Amino acid sequence: MNGKDSVSGDPSEILGELLEIQGQTAQHIFSQFLPGLELPTPGKDEMREWTAAAQEMQELWQQFQDQQELPDQLPPLLSEPAQWMEYLEAFYRQMPLAKPEKQQELWQQSLALCEDVLGQYGIGPKASETQESLPELPHKDRRFADPRWREQPIFALIHQSYLLVASQLLASVDEAEGLDEHEREQLRFAMRTMIDALCPANFPMINPIVLERTMEMQGENLVKGVERLASDLEKGQLTHTDREAFKLGENIAATPGKVVYETPLYQLIQYSPVTEEVLEVPLVIFPPWINRFYILDLNPKKSFVHWAVENGITTFMVSWKSADESMAEITWDDYIRAQMDAIDQVRKRLKVPAVHTVGYCVAGTTLAATLAVLARRGEADKVKSATFFTAQVDFEKAGELKVFIDDAQLEMIRQASKDGYLDGRYMAATFNLLRGPDLIWNYVVNNYLLGEDYPAFDLLFWNSDVTNLPAKWHTAYLQDLYRDNLLVEPDALSADGTPIDLGRIDMPVYIQAGREDHIAPPESVFRMTQHLPGKKRFVLAGSGHIAGVINPPASGKYQYWTNKGEFSDLTEFAKGAKEHKGSWWPDWFAWLKSQDKALVRVKGKRNPGKGRSDKVIEDAPGRYVAMR
Repeated sequence: MNGKDSVSGDPSEILGELLEIQGQTAQHIFSQFLPGLELPTPGKDEMREWTAAAQEMQELWQQFQDQQELPDQLPPLLSEPAQWMEYLEAFYRQMPLAKPEKQQELWQQSLALCEDVLGQYGIGPKASETQESLPELPHKDRRFADPRWREQPIFALIHQSYLLVASQLLASVDEAEGLDEHEREQLRFAMRTMIDALCPANFPMINPIVLERTMEMQGENLVKGVERLASDLEKGQLTHTDREAFKLGENIAATPGKVVYETPLYQLIQYSPVTEEVLEVPLVIFPPWINRFYILDLNPKKSFVHWAVENGITTFMVSWKSADESMAEITWDDYIRAQMDAIDQVRKRLKVPAVHTVGYCVAGTTLAATLAVLARRGEADKVKSATFFTAQVDFEKAGELKVFIDDAQLEMIRQASKDGYLDGRYMAATFNLLRGPDLIWNYVVNNYLLGEDYPAFDLLFWNSDVTNLPAKWHTAYLQDLYRDNLLVEPDALSADGTPIDLGRIDMPVYIQAGREDHIAPPESVFRMTQHLPGKKRFVLAGSGHIAGVINPPASGKYQYWTNKGEFSDLTEFAKGAKEHKGSWWPDWFAWLKSQDKALVRVKGKRNPGKGRSDKVIEDAPGRYVAMR
């Protein structure tokens, strides 16, 4: 700066000149190491736009902060950070990477990686003579699939170094000394979560895609990101999709039907038939109450409900109420009683002796307990068959969710449960952490840093439509099942005054598991076959907890495996299993019809709300699904 220009009173002029000098300095420094690299340096007019964007971000953030108040009682990790640091340091001392020899080994690997990567750009002792295409880098990860991560050596070296260190850190978890299995899994989860958070793609100044977008938009993408961040912090939940794009009952959860019965805990929906004849035995579906039921009714092309109705099944769905203060005393007994009540209501309504049942996830676990209670009471014949979607009864190998189950974690959950219920956003955050790169950091980059518009995606709309959980039920469920694994011990638990023994469930069952399921691992789901004595059909579906279930035949996606016989574990099942292309739904439907092929004509209450005597409550999807 020189002359009168250097004393301009316009802040944008001052900031512009400072950034211009910074750009020139950075160009000079990088050119010493990376000849030919040109860093664009914005001019003064662009700097004014940058300054305006920065001021707008500052104002937005200040407005957000002015509106916020800290809660009266902070969670333990925030109120006592010293204890948390001691905990991490104790783990660190047990990590092999804390040892000098391991540090030396990592340093040597890093140096070799640096020489190999830079060599492909014609730099250093391993410089290649020709460069006809983008370099072929040793470490692969889809977060760095964009060619811009390889166009410049600095960004290639950044992300390759990150992937090397990440792999070493994760490997060191298995070598850490003095840990029991549960502590090792907790450390693995914590390490992976930290590594995901520290991914270079999450930082605007070392992400070439974000840098390019920011230069193009003079920082407006970051202004939009700060605004979205403030909005998400205010509502306490990460935004995944355009919520204005969907409306319940119109373009999501829109299969026609009627609410035919309700209690303070659930509504019972009966869907309208589209065939002249239907199977005589109706189907009652129990979805999990930790999510909304319409995962099974997203849209006509993906809807299990729509497909079932088209195939002539009289289909009922339970829509659970999201917990509030009125449900502070709700326990597992209440959900088991509700399932028995729904079964009886359908039998009474259609004047049939028995129903088919489906239980998904936690509702499937509960359905197993319900069937055990009915069997003990001599009422097993009320249920013709039971189908379990990704449901566990044996929680010894229940997967990554067990990292959240110990006395300290349970105490934190109790503290987070206010007015007798746990806010659904807590569970949403927990499930998001299990797939951090996909459900957290992907959206941080796309929506906070790049400023991209939110997609209109029905599955993400459902995923963000959280439900609250009764605190008493939630705590007991985690303690009795996840921690103590009592459901598989005969008579260790009881419900509604009746002891629970899964060995009494002697009926046809269909058990579906997802091969990549991280919530209900297939190895854990398979164990149900060892606890139920009746005729069983186990099907291993491609994909995970959601896509493994929601896989309509028309999509032509994935595959499933079947095998005849008795097997000690999933590995033995898989050895001789037969692979089938596409959806497992037709296999299930053929199995269901084999239990009872009888058909009846659609008349009377088989078509809800059509007759004068059928006093229904309201149209599907009902009120409960819209309650927050």
